[in-house]
Amino acid sequence: MKKLLITLMLGLIFASTYAQNEQDARQYAETITKDDLYDYLSILASDALEGRETGTRGQKMAAAFIRHHFEELGLQAPVQIGGMMSYYQPVALYTSRPGDIYVKVKEVRYDNFKDIIYYGSASTAGEVASEVVFIGQGQEEDLKAADIKGKGVFAVIDNIQGARTVMEVATRAGAKTVFLLSTSTDEEFAGVADQFKHWLSGGRLSVEKPSATSSSPGVFFLSPSVAEKLYGKSAVELKEAASAVDKKAAFKKIKPSGLTYKIQQNIELVQTENVLGYLEGTDKKDELLVITAHYDHIGRDGEEINNGADDDGSGVSAVIELAEAFTKAKEEGKGPRRSILFMLVTGEEKGLLGSEYYAANPIFPLENTVVNLNIDMIGRVDPAHKDNPNYVYLVGSNRLSTELHEISEKVNDTFTQFDLDYTYNDESHPDRIYYRSDHWNFAKNNIPVIFYFNGTHDDYHQPTDTIDKINFEMLTKRAKLVFYTAWVLANRDSRPVVDKLQDQKMGKN
Repeated sequence: MKKLLITLMLGLIFASTYAQNEQDARQYAETITKDDLYDYLSILASDALEGRETGTRGQKMAAAFIRHHFEELGLQAPVQIGGMMSYYQPVALYTSRPGDIYVKVKEVRYDNFKDIIYYGSASTAGEVASEVVFIGQGQEEDLKAADIKGKGVFAVIDNIQGARTVMEVATRAGAKTVFLLSTSTDEEFAGVADQFKHWLSGGRLSVEKPSATSSSPGVFFLSPSVAEKLYGKSAVELKEAASAVDKKAAFKKIKPSGLTYKIQQNIELVQTENVLGYLEGTDKKDELLVITAHYDHIGRDGEEINNGADDDGSGVSAVIELAEAFTKAKEEGKGPRRSILFMLVTGEEKGLLGSEYYAANPIFPLENTVVNLNIDMIGRVDPAHKDNPNYVYLVGSNRLSTELHEISEKVNDTFTQFDLDYTYNDESHPDRIYYRSDHWNFAKNNIPVIFYFNGTHDDYHQPTDTIDKINFEMLTKRAKLVFYTAWVLANRDSRPVVDKLQDQKMGKN
């Protein structure tokens, strides 16, 4: 009888504690408001921030805006730089931009983005002379009709999307350099060249410094006029020869020719920063919950500004609100038990670079990191849910920890009652979203993650991703779901058990 009474008393105490904890969670979740989210997002997605492209003035302004709010909230600056503590984790990135690149045919020079296009990362020490062998359409069977080892090759393809296949086939067979004709007229080529110039002139950022010389050959696209100068045949004649049934006979009519080329890449340093705010926990302060969103976007497109209201101004605004809710709770003696790192990362749009840098240079040990909750686009309703906006896509919750998934489901059932959509969590989904936002750099280190996402829409990566398109009711409710999940994870007795290990071979986005 005595044992039964003790059991009942413990049960009542547990139920009372759980009810109080739930009541506290609801109280502080109410500090997350539509008005606050609108205020933050109206700054982050304004023209003044110029699209927040990594390394630009607009990105720096966004970082200062976030840092200011962390300071006002009283979050600790956790990054030691010299003898000072900072909210900024400096991230040194490198970019390789096209330099002096050209092709010479019969001593006439043809420049990059004008008469030729070079796509790749190779560099040459000055000019390189090359014999160029015609290989038709560049298919496996075409190579049987030509001797290409150590030589340049020239192929005719229907569109630029076929370039990768030709390059792989030709280089595997020993070709030194690949030249392609993919357009029928010089006017068509000029349009393609303008697109490539826009894509490539800014360079591709990386955490690792690229080599000044590269063994990767890349590929040259030639205009029809340059191809004609090379072989003395029109684009029409070259295309006919490439598609001929009797390949050997057709290829013999296109005699090997020669040219010289130069490839130069200019390697530059780009300084950027992650913005970190730290809230120390109580009895489990050595364990850490990391909440992330990326604050960079894609910048300008000519005179137009890509404001990135949804991508990912919505996530950044939510993280600031979560930080405010948790700091208020701590001020009033309500935890959290575990420490929380609120981290707004840079360089996501350039290849998840800010989170990659943090994972390689963690401010707090990765082994002490309990979970990463990542928010990237939670302010819109995608076409698949236009008749039912009460949803959110969840990705990754069950990939590493069955227990984390169960916690997430229970939190939603208790507090928000969203329709949780796991479409993008399907390992066979072609969009491979699991590998395409900052949570991946935690997941690949076997840290459990949940990624919150509203799906794509027509304004994705367009100047039309503006604040007037944001559904603030859904943004607020989704931010609260992340808060409730973080609250439970930060205050429960044990960290989620990792019962599955990440397959590192799968992590190529």
